[in-house]
Amino acid sequence: PHQKGFFFGDFEAMFKKVHGKELSYNNLLDVDAAVNLINEFKNDGPTFAILKHNNACGLATRKNINDAYLAALACDPTSAFGGVLISNTKIDIATANEINKLFCEVVIAPEYDTEATAILQEKKNRIILVQNEVALPQKQIRTCLNGILVQERNNITDNKANLKTVTITAPTENEIQDLIFASKICKNTKSNTIVFAKNGTLIASGTGQTSRVDALMQAIEKAKTFGFDLHGASMASDAFFPFPDCVEIAKKAGTTAVIQPGGSIKDELSINYCNENKVAMVFTGTRHFKH
Repeated sequence: PHQKGFFFGDFEAMFKKVHGKELSYNNLLDVDAAVNLINEFKNDGPTFAILKHNNACGLATRKNINDAYLAALACDPTSAFGGVLISNTKIDIATANEINKLFCEVVIAPEYDTEATAILQEKKNRIILVQNEVALPQKQIRTCLNGILVQERNNITDNKANLKTVTITAPTENEIQDLIFASKICKNTKSNTIVFAKNGTLIASGTGQTSRVDALMQAIEKAKTFGFDLHGASMASDAFFPFPDCVEIAKKAGTTAVIQPGGSIKDELSINYCNENKVAMVFTGTRHFKH
C-alpha cells in the first residue's frame, strides 16, 4: 500500500470489468498468472483454477464447472481465501452461489449467467472480469539491475506426442492424462516446483523452493494436510532430477508415474530406481523454469 503503481496497456481489450474495486498492482499480477494458467486448459473440459500469489492452490477439470470449482477449492481451501478465481467456461448460478461463500479478490470467466453476475455482485469490492478472446503477448519483459530483460513466451505445452517413456513400466492412459495435467500446472508455477495430480485434479504442489527435495516434501505435507491420498498420483517436476532422491521419496508416498524434462548426467540413477520399483517415467525434453 505504500508503493505507487502504474499499468501501461489496453486492459479493456482483454477484459470487461463488471463490478468491484480498482485493481491493484498485485491484483493485476495475479490476473496475469491466472490467464496464463487457464490458457493451458482452453481446449479441455470445464476447468476451474484458484490462485494465490501467482501460484495455483487449486485446479480441477470436471464434467461441469460447479463440480470443477468445488474440486479446485478442496485442493487447498485455506490458501483459497483471498485468492483469484478463473474459469475456462461460463459461470452458472450454482457455481456463483458456491463462490459467494468464499472471500476472493477477483473472479474471471469468459461469460456469466445473468443471475450469476447478480449473485457475485453482492460483495461490494469483489472484482468481476469478463475475459475476452485475445492473444497473449509473445514477449515477456521485466526490469533487471539497471536494464531490461526480454524473453520469448514459453509456448510449449507438453502433450502425448512429445512424451518419451524411459522406463520399463509405461504410464497408463489415465496416468498420461494426469501427467500432462500436472505438467501444465508445473509450467505456470514458481520454481522449484513439484506438482501431484490425480483424476484431473491438483492434489498438492510444492512451490518456489530452493531445492527440488524441499518442493517435494512441501507437496507431500500439503496433500496430507487436506486429506489427499497420493497412492496412484502422478508427479510433475519443472526440471530434471540430479539425484534419485526425489523419485525415491515420491514412490514411498504412493506416486506411480512421473513426468520431467530429463537431461541430467545422472538420469540413469532415477530411471534405474523407477525400473526396480515399477514406476513409470516419461521425459519431455523441455524445462519449465519460472522465475
